[in-house]
Amino acid sequence: MFDYDLIVIGLGPAGMAVSIMGSEMGLKICAIEKHKIGGECMNVGCIPSKSLLRMAQIRHNVTRASGMALGTTAAPAVGNVFPKIQEFIDYINSAKTRKMFDKVHLVLGEGAASFIDGHTVAVGEKRYSAKFIFICTGSRPAIPPVPGIETINLLTNENVFSQPDIPESLTIIGGGAIGCELAQAFARLGTRQVNIVHMDPNLLPFGDADTGQFLEGVFKREGIAVYNGRRLTRVAMEDSKIALFTDKDEKLVSQRLLVAAGRQWDLESLKLGNAGVQYGRKGIQVDKHLRTTCRSVYAPGDGNGHVLLSHAAMHQGMLALMNCMMPGPFGFNFRRYVVPWTVFTDPPVSVVGASEFDLKKQGRRYETVVSNYGDYGAAIAEGIGEGWVKAFIHPVTGRIYGARIVGEGSGEMIGEWALAIQKKIRIWDIMFLQHSFPTMSFLTKRVAETWMMNRMPRLQGLCRLFFGSVMQQGK
Repeated sequence: MFDYDLIVIGLGPAGMAVSIMGSEMGLKICAIEKHKIGGECMNVGCIPSKSLLRMAQIRHNVTRASGMALGTTAAPAVGNVFPKIQEFIDYINSAKTRKMFDKVHLVLGEGAASFIDGHTVAVGEKRYSAKFIFICTGSRPAIPPVPGIETINLLTNENVFSQPDIPESLTIIGGGAIGCELAQAFARLGTRQVNIVHMDPNLLPFGDADTGQFLEGVFKREGIAVYNGRRLTRVAMEDSKIALFTDKDEKLVSQRLLVAAGRQWDLESLKLGNAGVQYGRKGIQVDKHLRTTCRSVYAPGDGNGHVLLSHAAMHQGMLALMNCMMPGPFGFNFRRYVVPWTVFTDPPVSVVGASEFDLKKQGRRYETVVSNYGDYGAAIAEGIGEGWVKAFIHPVTGRIYGARIVGEGSGEMIGEWALAIQKKIRIWDIMFLQHSFPTMSFLTKRVAETWMMNRMPRLQGLCRLFFGSVMQQGK
């Protein structure tokens, strides 16, 4: 007989989804978290970073409205924003999040969990058993193996929100989502020199080249220096500053160094071997139903290494919970669900589905249709005329393969494209859907209308055939 129906290890997005949904379904659940509820996303990731970005945008708007350039001594001063951000996080955790766990037995802050066998874990001297165990331990920042980096007091997303003040100068290793968001935030909050050093040829390497190039142009206008296609050779302290050297004989000196160069897993303490759970350099091995090599153990979220995004972790947690209660053939295959993602720069970048590189590699036939913010009156009137909505669509069947949105509101708009791709909704269905005007989502409708207009030569033939017959009848 087991103590619980489910044990959940880790209360980040995946663990929260499993625990809260499972308890609402009447399951007896034990949730183990060695740090804080909400995991990295809530405490040192997506949520505090959005607060930081909002504060940075407000200062940027004030500065721009007053005609001052960022980085000038005349720009309005900013105090230490980090205590205010922590107030928001504390309020969310105490007044909002904690209430959702009223029906869950919480083992919070008592230490890390480790497996005894496929149904039992230990936390300190205590043991807990369950029919199923969910590993939802997430990931943490990876530190690149650069000579000398171990001697530097580094910033990562784990400690950047607890600084005493805004640094005077900052170099960021990595040009992905975290690196780009924090670069723009600090530049707008008053850091006078921000550098991004990036090994890929473009920013946001999981997007498209034109998106990364566009964002690089925005950054350069705001005084952010971007060094793409660089490899780091060493890091050293020089006169109380951090010097970073590249393979192109460049030397970048700054007060602080922030690492945003990928993720890694800390799985050793779980003692997965005791449960027969296999894992490797890319994370925990799972099947399409998110079950590990031990039939009673599931691993949704970052830990399995498939998609390192908070909303993907929540979604996987939901699917894994349902899968543990369903016979195998009827389970949900997590790989069948599309994963949209957004980078919350200004303007924001949102992506879903296949890229042009993917489509060309697969030899698929497609047409690229673009609707520019700068051609839309509402965007021009609101002063947000930069960006575009781009979709890759089959020229005959109207099937949507992928979409890219760069511009205001892209994070809210990308969901419509994700639903269309996942449910195989055709582009003409989007055209016939009424979109509220004058919202930015009307640009999505314009893409559909443009695709249809590109079919006009065929439609003209049908019109001539139809109206020609009517004319003949009139005679």
